[in-house]
Amino acid sequence: MDFETLRFAKFGQLDAAVTDWSTMVSNLAVLKDDARDGLKAAADKADWSGDNANVTKGFVDKTVREFDDAHKQAKSLWNIVKDTRDELKAYQRQLNEAMERGSAKNLRVAATSGGGFTVTVSTPYVNPPVGPTVPGSSESERDVNALRGELQGILDKATESDHTGSVALRALADQSELGFTGAEYKDRDSADKAIKQADELAAIAKKNPDDLTAKEFDKLNTGLKKMSGDELFSARFAEQLEAQGTLDFWAELNTPSSTDLQRARGDQFDELQKNLSLTLATASHSDSSGMTKWKHEMVELGSQPISKNSGTVGFQVMSNLMRWGNYDNSFLNEYGNELIKTEKERTDNGRHGTWNTPAPLDPTLNRTGSDSGMDPMTGFMKALSSSPDAATEFFNDTFVTKDEDHEFKEDTDGNNKREMRELTNFDYLFEERDWPEDQTDKGEDSIAGRNNMALALEAATTGHPAGEGPREDAPPHSAQQANLMGDLVASVSEDKTRLTDHSYMGDSIGQISSEYLPDMNRAMSDDPGVLEDGEDGKISNLFPIAGSPADLNHRDTTRFLLAVGQTPEGYARVELSQKEYMMNLMDHHLNPDLPTDQRFSPDKNLTVSQISYASGEVAGTLAIGRQEEISGAAEEKDKSYDHALTQTKGAISGGIGIGIGVGTSFIATPAVGAAVGGAAGTATGMFMEEIFKDYEGEAKNEAGPIMAEHWENGRDTNFKHSQEAAIRAAKAHGIPLGDLATYARTGARDGFTDAGPNVAAMGPDLKTDI
Repeated sequence: MDFETLRFAKFGQLDAAVTDWSTMVSNLAVLKDDARDGLKAAADKADWSGDNANVTKGFVDKTVREFDDAHKQAKSLWNIVKDTRDELKAYQRQLNEAMERGSAKNLRVAATSGGGFTVTVSTPYVNPPVGPTVPGSSESERDVNALRGELQGILDKATESDHTGSVALRALADQSELGFTGAEYKDRDSADKAIKQADELAAIAKKNPDDLTAKEFDKLNTGLKKMSGDELFSARFAEQLEAQGTLDFWAELNTPSSTDLQRARGDQFDELQKNLSLTLATASHSDSSGMTKWKHEMVELGSQPISKNSGTVGFQVMSNLMRWGNYDNSFLNEYGNELIKTEKERTDNGRHGTWNTPAPLDPTLNRTGSDSGMDPMTGFMKALSSSPDAATEFFNDTFVTKDEDHEFKEDTDGNNKREMRELTNFDYLFEERDWPEDQTDKGEDSIAGRNNMALALEAATTGHPAGEGPREDAPPHSAQQANLMGDLVASVSEDKTRLTDHSYMGDSIGQISSEYLPDMNRAMSDDPGVLEDGEDGKISNLFPIAGSPADLNHRDTTRFLLAVGQTPEGYARVELSQKEYMMNLMDHHLNPDLPTDQRFSPDKNLTVSQISYASGEVAGTLAIGRQEEISGAAEEKDKSYDHALTQTKGAISGGIGIGIGVGTSFIATPAVGAAVGGAAGTATGMFMEEIFKDYEGEAKNEAGPIMAEHWENGRDTNFKHSQEAAIRAAKAHGIPLGDLATYARTGARDGFTDAGPNVAAMGPDLKTDI
């Protein structure tokens, strides 16, 4: 800061800027509230389907979030400008006051070229004040030095204030190239502190790990944990470390050695891995020039050895730093494309396995213990599980075309001639890839690779991060998501072992299934003379879908559910989801306020019967799958099913389960939807509590003659639940019960019973003795 610049500064324009930003913040606050309470509220209530449901509603949601981000960013900018202005005014006042005190002692301050200043004693004296500084005396030298030091200190602080304000403003403005950043800072000092702390921690991470002390490790680990969600901090940290430095730090830190740090803090490396991953995930959303360079270089370094004599490449390191956090979609897409390109080169387009197993001197890239981390696809799949849009795009992308040199063939037209086929990334990873064998830190076979793939598929097909369940205002399924669901069902139908040989994927596949129950119920309702169009509507009215429906057929859906039923977690999730979906459908169709064009039939008995039949067939198909799985070590396997049912209750109670997802996925109009609230919502909640009690009671019983017993119990409880759903829905809407309970019970009986012949016809490779 120049001496004269501070001394004679006019703050009129800065004052005007502060006022303008204050007005901007106030106006954006109003627009933000209007967008949320007006635009979004109206969109949520609108009866949209097709493209409107898939595109327009999503656009509205994104727009509302942009208004919120715009308000946050404007407020942060205003806070920084205001704080910097107030500080500079204070420093100007302090400068002038110091000069006045010096003048009283005959000290003269003069500006010099280059922005500096001098302090001298004024001579000759004219009516000198009491106690003047006398030129040449020891007092004069002391007073001159004191004033010079005071003025320089003020200038230094003003320079720091101006610089940090400028850095913070530029950093905040650079975070988003398009739109607005959600970064929020209450004052200039908090933004400045974030930037300085990032520089300090990056300097630690740049050190040779052999020279890193336990104290420095703790400072880095604690700092990243605290600041990983801060946008300015995260971007600055990654920019200072750079892409190559990020890879070097993690690889070198984890190279086998006997360093004091590994002995002292080796048990905390997993926590550092998580905190570093979360920090880089936040940083990836920045559009600053530094982060743009970091992301571009990280993708380029992916296929290259991390050092001259190393066989480990960048993808193997970075994928282990992607297991936590929501990474930027465009970065994940670019990273995934390059990773697939490298995979194809290493495997000769999928002809053989890939990615070396760890050697004794290789770095231990994954510190969680679930796997060694040598397969970069494992960590990348975990990253996709937290970023649904990127996951959807990745799995739908092409792995190899028909024209490429590969060995994937199929008989496409039934002429017994196998021809080259095109594979998507889903086809390759789910069906064809030779996932490398790996071990946990306990020496057991690792399941992390395929399990993370299942989590990524959950995100890709449902539109929400794996394990979280959909938001209450979640948009309906898009065409890409529904297309992927169709591929998944067809793939498992073709070869059930793709799921049953890896039953640990059952929880994710079960969650996916629970959110596509409308689509699957439609597909299984094509039996002539069983489920027929009503007078007012078609089967599509009986199972309404707001977004894009998945293209499923009865055969594939039956075979898919049979396989899902052979995994305890998948069985539990779909079994309970179908019950809640049935209750929601009963509530929806028995609502007197349901518009005529959304009705299946004016005949309530027929409607209830058809709903119960569909639910019964799903339950019966799952029951056969469960029997198939427990036909061996019956008692032990059966207990795992009972445990999964009780665990699923906990998931639902915790808000992760299927209640919201089912309701969101099948209904287009919340105003007339199932379990919207009040009596209807209470009815669904009470109904599910009764179901939980039934399953908890069953879990406490002895195994007994398990296969026959479960078939009978499943049939009887299905009848009971269908009847109870009709009773509760009728009561919730205050309509006469009449014969609804009887029709519900009969429909459930027929659907559950018909599951056996349908399985026999559509799944000949499965036993159906019941």
